[in-house]
Amino acid sequence: MTQIVVGISELAVAAGQASLVTLGLGSCVAIALHVADQQVGGLAHVLLPHALHTDTPPGKVPALAVPAMVARMRALGASGRIEARLVGGASMFAALLPVGSEGLGVRNVVAARTACHAADVPVVGELTGGETGRSVFFCVQSGRLQVRTVWGDDVVL
Repeated sequence: MTQIVVGISELAVAAGQASLVTLGLGSCVAIALHVADQQVGGLAHVLLPHALHTDTPPGKVPALAVPAMVARMRALGASGRIEARLVGGASMFAALLPVGSEGLGVRNVVAARTACHAADVPVVGELTGGETGRSVFFCVQSGRLQVRTVWGDDVVL
């Protein structure tokens, strides 16, 4: 099985026997897209909720990452219904925020949900928030998405 590591502000798509992996999500959000019956998937490790300039890489923000992954998945032959799962968006330094303010993680999750909705991609699973870092291991063929916390806990989403 081919393993593709997706770094911060990057995205990748694959078909069949491939594993998409991203490590060290804090306030960042992993957006995993999948078409189950055609075994095509994509993974982005988005860093910010919104683009700060016009030459922003597509994997850096949800509004660019989701349509880019959808287009690349369609180019790989995905014609079925694409579904999304979101992981990350932790408030790593919540104690440092002013009372009542939203941290970067919360804003990233909201932006990811908004981007999926705009692309008509339903979010069918989510493991977001909290104060714990996470890593994602996504098997494109089976659709199994394993989330591992920095404490070694595993969750299948």
